Amino acid sequence: MTQTVSGRVEALRAAMDGPVILPGDADYDDGRRVWNAGIDRRPGAIARCASTADVVAAIGFAREEGLEVAVRGGAHNSSGSAVCDDGLMIDLSLLNKVVVDPEARRALVGGGALLTDLDSAAQAHGLAVPAGMIGHTGVGGLTLGGGMGWLTRKFGLSIDNLLSADVVMADGRVLRASADEHPDLFWAIRGGGGNFGVVTSFEFRLHEVDPMVEFGLFFWNLEQGPAVLRLARELLAALAPDLNIVIAALNAPPAPFVPAEHQFAPGYALLVTGFDGTPAFAEIAARIRGDLPPLFDLVTPMPYVQLQQLLDEGNAWGQHCYEKGTAVAELTDAVIDVVAEQVPLKNFPTSIVLFYWLDGAYSRVDDDATAFGGTRSPQFAVAIVGFAPDADLLAPDREWVRNFWTALRPLALGSGNGYVNTMSEYGDERLRASYGSAKYDRLAGIKTVYDPGNFFHRNANIKPA
Repeated sequence: MTQTVSGRVEALRAAMDGPVILPGDADYDDGRRVWNAGIDRRPGAIARCASTADVVAAIGFAREEGLEVAVRGGAHNSSGSAVCDDGLMIDLSLLNKVVVDPEARRALVGGGALLTDLDSAAQAHGLAVPAGMIGHTGVGGLTLGGGMGWLTRKFGLSIDNLLSADVVMADGRVLRASADEHPDLFWAIRGGGGNFGVVTSFEFRLHEVDPMVEFGLFFWNLEQGPAVLRLARELLAALAPDLNIVIAALNAPPAPFVPAEHQFAPGYALLVTGFDGTPAFAEIAARIRGDLPPLFDLVTPMPYVQLQQLLDEGNAWGQHCYEKGTAVAELTDAVIDVVAEQVPLKNFPTSIVLFYWLDGAYSRVDDDATAFGGTRSPQFAVAIVGFAPDADLLAPDREWVRNFWTALRPLALGSGNGYVNTMSEYGDERLRASYGSAKYDRLAGIKTVYDPGNFFHRNANIKPA
């Protein structure tokens, strides 16, 4: 049944401090936009919440009117779950305040904050939360799914550093979830996504991170791909904890440091980062140059906040996107063969493949300590992402992503469904396989306690048991 927002919206406006935006309002089209330009949905109203009380009012209104609800944090998810047709979009973008307590090493982060908000506030004190690699990602969606990035080897996932959260439930209650308060809910929101309520505030543990890092980008052509992956395999086998290496199959950027003849050329790159002045960075850079001289490289000190925004331009708003993820235990020769075969088959230059190496602090957390959809054994998280400026140009790379994923799946860990934050499409069986039956059933049981009517279902949805 088509949902409509009745004239009672004036009652919602009166109950909220933030604005309620309707179709026809000047800022409606901008307000309904999400990062993936392939998503074009028209909510019946947008409740731009300025406080937890506003979220409570918006949920109450949607419940009384029988409206479907979508929750917008950073709106960066490729599935477009932040926006719905006809129903109510709860927009948290005004809840972007970050308060840092440098002595306690704690950060209180609004549910609508972006990584750039968190990174800049924490780095003012030489501190950081391990999070993602794209600055305009929302803290909320990233964290609720897990949260991995440059600091994961050193300090774990974002959820491993979450201390508490304020959550607005489907019935309007506001609960604090922590190890001591509603511990079942706290377990579930650390990896179980937006299934259980709207998180309006996160409390994170902070870590000392030098404001300057060492960064290196080393690039090779397509033919050298297998050699690059074998070199990466050797380097990662004994990588110091203050280093990280991300493997990327991408096209060379049109940047000043890239020789003109290599700009836009497809190939492979190693992105190497050294934290806290580690001397191991110089050793790794020298070894890469000596063992497999790149076509070009860039080695430079860089502010940590700039590192966190390094992929922003390539992942800018306004592109059409489709992605799938998986995980492999290691870069076996069989994995390398699949990658070398599939990478040249992409069609559009902005499409990309990323391999994130996860070990160290990531693997020191028990599999069942959080609801994270995956094991904590050392592994590569693989993201295969198709990007294009319009739907027609994305179509062949949508198939490329699917074919690449299918080719890797027999070599993948577990079901091969991968990290929930790299899914463009959801489904009951896919999610059960991603979490594993035992963890999925536990999540479904907690869903039954806190959201028995599945009010929050526009997400990687776990249905009540």
